[in-house]
Amino acid sequence: MSGVNKVILVGRLGKDPEVRTFEGGVKKANFTLATSEYRRDKDNNRVEMTEWHNIVCWRNLAENAEKYLVKGKMIYVEGKLRTRSWDDNGSKRYITEVEASTFTMLSNKSDETEQKVPNMAASAPAPVPPQPPVEENFPPETDDLPF
Repeated sequence: MSGVNKVILVGRLGKDPEVRTFEGGVKKANFTLATSEYRRDKDNNRVEMTEWHNIVCWRNLAENAEKYLVKGKMIYVEGKLRTRSWDDNGSKRYITEVEASTFTMLSNKSDETEQKVPNMAASAPAPVPPQPPVEENFPPETDDLPF
């Protein structure tokens, strides 16, 4: 049986996405996401605990992040954990990131009503413009109900 590597986060962007374009036009976006939870300390005071997460988006998802995400915006992110390493002057360095597969914008920092915005999936097709309503010819309504 294989393992499961799935991350779900809801938090606020700590900075605007940094976007890089590689050969062939492939884009990569990096940003930080803060998630907070509240606990009570031994004196029953409410204490906020914040965790910072490094998020990476690729290709179309990176383009959507570049267009729509700004510091302070609340988003829902799904993805998987990735750890990478590199050598830094002879010492091995590591970083663990969330490689996003989808994100959904929830609200602005100033808009706490959490208005829903379309889900931004990595494989989502381009949005289809709304079509005008189709007029159909229905018989006029009558008050004669069959029951």
